[in-house]
Amino acid sequence: MYRAQLVDVEDEENLYYPFASKIEWEVARWAKLRGSSSTAFTDLLSIDGVSERLGLSFKNANKLNNLKLIDHELPTGRPKFKREQVIVAGESFDVYYRDIIECVKSLYGDPDFARYLTFSPERHYADDDETVRLFHDMHTGKWWWETQKKLDAQQPGGTIVPIIISSDKTQVTMFRNKTAYPVYLTIGNIPKELRRKPSSGSHVLLAYLPTSRLEHITNKASRRRAIANLYHACLRRVLAPLIPAGTEGISMRSGDGARRRCHPIFASFIGDYPEQLLTTGVKFGECPKCDVDAKDTGSNTTQFHLRKLSEVLDALAAFDDGNLAFVRACAAAGIKHLRHHFSEVIAHLDVSCNTSLYHLMITLFGTTDNYNTEYTERLHIDLAKDAYRATNHKDEFIQMTRWLERKEKILRHQKFVSWCLAGGHHFEPYHSRPPDMTFRREQVMTKHPTVKAVSFQKMVEDYGATHFREALARYIVHKRRGDHSVPLRDRELDLLAGDIHFPFNRLPVFHKIKWCSIDTGGVTKGHVTLDSVHAKPQQKLGSRLIHRRSDTAFVTRLGEDSVTNDLKGFSVGQVRVIFSLPQKSLQVLFPPTVNIPPHLAYIEWFTPFPSAPDRNNGLYKLSRLMRGGDRVSSIVPVGDIMRSIHLIPKFGDSAPREWTSEMVLEDCNVFWVNSYIDRYTFSIFR
Repeated sequence: MYRAQLVDVEDEENLYYPFASKIEWEVARWAKLRGSSSTAFTDLLSIDGVSERLGLSFKNANKLNNLKLIDHELPTGRPKFKREQVIVAGESFDVYYRDIIECVKSLYGDPDFARYLTFSPERHYADDDETVRLFHDMHTGKWWWETQKKLDAQQPGGTIVPIIISSDKTQVTMFRNKTAYPVYLTIGNIPKELRRKPSSGSHVLLAYLPTSRLEHITNKASRRRAIANLYHACLRRVLAPLIPAGTEGISMRSGDGARRRCHPIFASFIGDYPEQLLTTGVKFGECPKCDVDAKDTGSNTTQFHLRKLSEVLDALAAFDDGNLAFVRACAAAGIKHLRHHFSEVIAHLDVSCNTSLYHLMITLFGTTDNYNTEYTERLHIDLAKDAYRATNHKDEFIQMTRWLERKEKILRHQKFVSWCLAGGHHFEPYHSRPPDMTFRREQVMTKHPTVKAVSFQKMVEDYGATHFREALARYIVHKRRGDHSVPLRDRELDLLAGDIHFPFNRLPVFHKIKWCSIDTGGVTKGHVTLDSVHAKPQQKLGSRLIHRRSDTAFVTRLGEDSVTNDLKGFSVGQVRVIFSLPQKSLQVLFPPTVNIPPHLAYIEWFTPFPSAPDRNNGLYKLSRLMRGGDRVSSIVPVGDIMRSIHLIPKFGDSAPREWTSEMVLEDCNVFWVNSYIDRYTFSIFR
């Protein structure tokens, strides 16, 4: 399909067409994706003999872009930007945007997503009796299910395409306070495991909104209202095509060639608190989701009711009744009196905005990683900041949109070239499955140490392993005895440890332990890191001292690889050093029948878990385990470390000013174990 779109394919054997050769394609790809400015690229090619020796058909950036290859011969995968003027309060403002329907078609029809797309809602359950609902991807939420029922009642056989919009103003320069206001689009048919990866290309830059501060309006209230009206007027213009498409449906072809009658319907808006206020028209300090008073927003006992879109639309419709009636109706609905509110676009689709609390959001739209604001923060780098840096900072939005279009063409051609080089294979059908709920994970260590040789003295000074030599000697004595029925007393163990002589004075050291899961619903390949424990040394960076990082961990003392409900067999420790013993020294230190784990860790211990958590906060309280004024430490196999653990300092009435995030583990003596840090930890301590 893509090859058929190439203009005048002359050489069927050239996989890189319209580029003459592999080297020409690689140079062009570097220039658009990794290279410097167009001026610098032109200067490079103008060096005598460079373009000739590389065999390039272009000698400057202008010929690469406009006159030769990218603009005219590479197919356009996504729609071009257009520039229109929006008039608000008698003034005109430029808005750069794409046809939203064509953007949806480009995502829906992308061959990379074809095998992963979801076309219908599903109900998933966590138990065999189907009594406990399981919510994860958007198609498992109630919103899609209910919207599909409404659609089937009116036009049976339609496929819903949930539209997810996000906006966030961002600064594109470190100085001069230059900003851009991008609006991003994605669709809920794409699994969240792909949508949350910026490199997957599952988000489209839909528009750049005006960033004017309207400083000529001296009255602050009028200025804020004018800015809000401008925002809503622009979004109305951008989202307007959703009205007929969502109501009547349009024929769309997915990446596998199948055609369906699709209904693109606005499902969710993603934004931080200021963006939510701007979108809903609610005043600062109030909740954009419910009608709770501003003074009660921190209360968990105050009764509240979710805002209703119908009441907002009725208030906006009162504009035709005169200014006074309009202002009063908006005040009664709890919104500002905005003339161009884009909620009127949503009204034609018979759905509501994402304006519910967290537990309701999860049941409606799936888990919150379906609509996380962190995604757009990362997109700012690729689609706003890098685009601005590629301009000459004059009429920048024209240049930014053109730069982005060319980059998208190169990325699409790169996928095609990679597909051809791989033999043009077709992927096997993908079948979605619910996420694994058993907490299965795999401990992973790097193949090679972070530092090949660290002296005992460095372990003490830089890693904080104060009694490393003594702890290692005790570990060797313990392993030599094997499964001896009579355990040694501490005094006896120390005497035997004093006779241990090491055939080395340096050891290979690792700085991280990872726990990975490969169960991501089969969407992504490879390991997904779920947890990690770091043990990094302090180091100097110029005149600045970077503090060591020694994470706390949950460790089994039973020699097992599973966690039970009984906490007596487990302890919390601070991991100072992760190391391995040289293979040659094992024959000297241990009998041949003793198996030594490939990775070991030096850990400083905390007190054992009390019999019950604190009755006030439900958390377990721990402190440093001391003996004779020193912290108790020992060597354990890395395999006994189950996961990281989060400790909260016991601050008391006030937090000491000298405590910092880098040194609080050293300065504080008493801690609370945070059993709510994630679902896995909660399952251990519940």
